Amino acid sequence: MGDNQSGVPELILVGFLLSADMEVLLCCVFSLLYVSNMLANGMILGLIWLDVRLHTPMYFFLSHLAIIDISYASSNLPKLLENLVKHKKMISYVSCAAQLFFYLGFACTECLILVVMSYDRYVAICHPLHYMVIMTWRLCTVLAITSWASGFSVALGDLILFLRVPYCGFPEVNHIFCEIIAVLKVACGDTWINKFFILSCGAFILVGPLSLMLVSYMRIVLTILKIKSKEGRRKVFSTCSSHLCVVGFYFGIAMIIYMVPDDGHWDEQKKVLTLFYIFFNPLLNPLIYSLRNAQMKAAFNRAVQKQRTS
Repeated sequence: MGDNQSGVPELILVGFLLSADMEVLLCCVFSLLYVSNMLANGMILGLIWLDVRLHTPMYFFLSHLAIIDISYASSNLPKLLENLVKHKKMISYVSCAAQLFFYLGFACTECLILVVMSYDRYVAICHPLHYMVIMTWRLCTVLAITSWASGFSVALGDLILFLRVPYCGFPEVNHIFCEIIAVLKVACGDTWINKFFILSCGAFILVGPLSLMLVSYMRIVLTILKIKSKEGRRKVFSTCSSHLCVVGFYFGIAMIIYMVPDDGHWDEQKKVLTLFYIFFNPLLNPLIYSLRNAQMKAAFNRAVQKQRTS
């Protein structure tokens, strides 16, 4: 990393300009949301692991989503809470690089897992008779491994390009953690390669997958409209509506942050949007998939009854 990084042992995370009392309050709120995230996603993982009825491709991918949500928040939140409690805003260069890598890795992997889940719903609804033939466990495993490998490959590329950029003095990063775009704004050297790579990856991770999902759901809607009974259409649509809610929320915010041209006037708004990714999106997934999913609720009831019996 050379002299540039050795001369920059720490960076300053500006975060939100708040009083000490407000920072303590936020720390309590964020801690509560984090614990709720761990419990909710942990419950989903536990139910899927213990209930044989949930050992299907759909819940296999949902378990990966839960793991990502737990890891996603855990990669950023501890340092944020520490800074709020200690009323400091410093982060070492190594910790910043680690935050950047894991944040991007888990975020990109979640995008690809959501694409795989939409493909699973497409096969289940449009080709129900061939579902078990197409969605074999071998294919599911390959799709999951490919999603994780692709997501962290993108993050590794960003990390390598980040490490080559020099920083001077004690850079003030206008964000709550080491988010790639915010960090690049305070670099001393030329960052056009980094920005080009981010834009290219945005097209690969966001635009491409979103286009595939839109095509899948167009086919799904056409298939649903062919179902004659209203009850049948309602049941089939209910299996997709939860996934559509997650996709719309996740991809909508991501495209605003990484695909909309940055003129420097959206910094505060982007910090707020990022909070949704760290705190509310990991909670939104289990709430949507649990409350709107009859199988998950049935599995929860069976687990409660088994516990009472024992």
